[in-house]
Amino acid sequence: MLTTLGPENRIWFCLRPTSLTRSFDGLSALVHNHLRSDPTNGDWYVFVNRRRTMMKILSFDRDGYWIWSKRLELGRFEALTGDGKKPLTRTGLLALLEGVEVNVRRRRKRYRKRAGGAAAD
Repeated sequence: MLTTLGPENRIWFCLRPTSLTRSFDGLSALVHNHLRSDPTNGDWYVFVNRRRTMMKILSFDRDGYWIWSKRLELGRFEALTGDGKKPLTRTGLLALLEGVEVNVRRRRKRYRKRAGGAAAD
């Protein structure tokens, strides 16, 4: 699943609990209306239900939508609160999927190449 995520794609976590009976049209409408984003931009949008036992990820590639779904048989996903959306890294998404609680106190500097070719810290 994560192998289809390119460096140009971002991951957004929807902080509002979501009814995961929604499918392609319902989730894309939520991205457009609540998160104020274009659901066809290639970014990944992560949704969790109120009980935090189910997760769906919505993405759009060249010609259509993808939905990945996970239901926990035991335990819950980490509670991220607030309104709107929160950016996630690949590592953050993997930690969320694996049940690892990640509290970053300080992030170490890493080289990142900006769109114009200049380096960012």
